[in-house]
Amino acid sequence: QVQLVESGGGLVQPGGSLRLSCAASGIIFRIYGMGWYRQAPGKQRELVATITSGGITNYADSVKGRFTISRDNAKNTVDLQMNSLKPEDTAVYYCNAHIGIDLRPILWGQGTQVTVSS
Repeated sequence: QVQLVESGGGLVQPGGSLRLSCAASGIIFRIYGMGWYRQAPGKQRELVATITSGGITNYADSVKGRFTISRDNAKNTVDLQMNSLKPEDTAVYYCNAHIGIDLRPILWGQGTQVTVSS
């Protein structure tokens, strides 16, 4: 079955950490760029971080220095380590697989909720 499945979301206090994981199946994982996006209530979906098939990373300015994206091609997973979380990081987080310099998505996960609140 072709799918991406996210896990690891939850409720965390400001300043805390969470690690999201996305498991891919049914695709040749190693050839695709992977990304994490998020969508807060009433807002558009925005890019959080991407990692190329070769491991080059890119981050939104709002998460630089706090979030780290990584991939394991042997396990077909892409993770997002989130530290120093802020209330404004609250959103549904989605992973995707994409191709091309314009990050054309070929597959999305179903999303996982992250809530940062005291």
